Amino acid sequence: MADKHTSGDGSEDFNGSPLVVEVYPANGLTEEGKEDQNLWPRPLARKWILMLFIGTCLLYCSRMAMPICAVSMATSFHWSKIDSGLVLGGFFWGYCFTQILGGHASDKVGGERVLFISTVSWTLITAGTPLLAHLGSHTFALMTIARFLMGVLQGVFFPSLASLCSQRVVEEERGFLMSTMNSGSNLGILLAGGLGSLLLDQYGWESMFYSIGFLSGLWALIFWLCLIKGLEVAPKQMETMETSNDTQWSLSRTLWLSLFKEPPVWAMVFSHMCSCSTFYTLLSWLPTYFKESYPDAMGSVYNVIPWLVAIPSALAGGYISGVLIDQGYNVGLVRKIMQFFSMGASSVFIMLLSGAVSFPSAVIFVSAAIGLSTFSSSGVGVNVQDLCPSCAGAIYGFMNMMGAFMGVVLVSVSGYLIEVTLSWTTVFSLITLVNATGLGIFLIFGEARRVDLLDYK
Repeated sequence: MADKHTSGDGSEDFNGSPLVVEVYPANGLTEEGKEDQNLWPRPLARKWILMLFIGTCLLYCSRMAMPICAVSMATSFHWSKIDSGLVLGGFFWGYCFTQILGGHASDKVGGERVLFISTVSWTLITAGTPLLAHLGSHTFALMTIARFLMGVLQGVFFPSLASLCSQRVVEEERGFLMSTMNSGSNLGILLAGGLGSLLLDQYGWESMFYSIGFLSGLWALIFWLCLIKGLEVAPKQMETMETSNDTQWSLSRTLWLSLFKEPPVWAMVFSHMCSCSTFYTLLSWLPTYFKESYPDAMGSVYNVIPWLVAIPSALAGGYISGVLIDQGYNVGLVRKIMQFFSMGASSVFIMLLSGAVSFPSAVIFVSAAIGLSTFSSSGVGVNVQDLCPSCAGAIYGFMNMMGAFMGVVLVSVSGYLIEVTLSWTTVFSLITLVNATGLGIFLIFGEARRVDLLDYK
C-alpha cells in the first residue's frame, strides 16, 4: 500500500517524528503541485492517524469475534467441525469480492467516506449477530451469511486506506502510516483474545459481539463528528472525475492490461500474494502447532507474545523506512530492503522450527518471524502508492483479493500436508518456499517509479 512528493524542510519539525505532513499552496501549482495540495496538515494528520489506528484495531476485534466464540457457539447450536469451518470460511470468500470495488470507489469519491460507510455497516452486523443467531432454526445458514457479509464490508477497508494514503500523505511517511495500521491490527487480535477470555466465561458469547459492536459504533460516531462531517470531495478527486477521457484514469480492460504489462506491478502483486498467504497460514496453524508440539504449555503465552512483539516491530519498520528515504536512499531500494526482512529473514526463523526445539525457543522463533513479517507494510504494502498513486485503492484491492484467495488455498494445502505427512516440517518448508519465490520476484523486478497514467496523459 508514488508520485514524487517532496518533503521540504518540514521533516525537522514535530519533535523529529516521522508523522510530518506538509501543506502546499492551492494557487499557481505545477502539475506535481496539483497532486500535493490535498496533503493533510500536521494537526489534522495526527487526528487521522490516531483515529485510523483505533479503527483498524476495532476492525480486527470484530473480525476475530466469531473465531473466538466459535467453540461456544458450536456447543450451543450443535455444529460439527465442518459446520464451524464453513461459517468461519465465509468471511474470506466475502473478503475477496469487494477489494477492487472498494478501492476504485475510494479513488473516485475519497477513502474517508468509504471507510465510514463500511464501518457503520459491519458494526451493525457485529452487534446484530446474537440476534440473528437466535432468530430461528436456521442458525447455521444465518451465521454463514452474516460472516460472508462481514467479509464483503470489511474488504473495502485496506484498499480505501491505501487510496487515502496515496492522496493525503507524502512519500517518505507512507510506510510509517501503513505500518501504524498494521500494528493496530495486531493490537486488535490481542484485545479480542483478552476481551473474549473475560466475557465468554462471565457473560456468554453474545456479550463479545455486543461489546465490540458498541465500541465500533462509538468510534464511527466520533469519526463522523470530528473528521467526516462537512468534508467536501477533494479537488484532486473532483478533477479526476471531471477531466476528459484522455487524461482520466479508467478501469477499462485496455488500461488494466497495459498497467499489468509493467513488470514492477505484477512483481508487486505476486509478492503481496505470497506474503499474505504465508501470514494467513501462520495465523491459522500456529496455535495447533503449539498445542500438538507442546501440550503442557500455556496457550496465553504463545497466543499473546508473538502479537505483542509485532506491534512495536511494525512501528519500527515504518520508522526505519521513513528515515532511510528522508536520508536520500532510493525509494525502490528501501522497499526491497523492508521486503527482504519481511519474507527472507522471517523465513529463517520459520525453518528453525523444523528441528527439535524447546518451547521457549519456539516462542522466540515464532515471535521473530511474526515481528519481521510486519516489515512488509513498508515494502510491497506501500509500493502500490509508488507505482500507481492515481488508482492505488483499486490496485491494492486487487492485490488483497488475490492474497486472500491464495491464503485460503495455502491454508487448505497446509492442513492436507499435516494430515498426510504428520510432520510440521513440510508446512514450514512450504511457507519458506512461497516466501522465497515472492521475494525473489520482487527483488528482481520490483521498482518504485510511477507507471500509471504516463502513457495516457
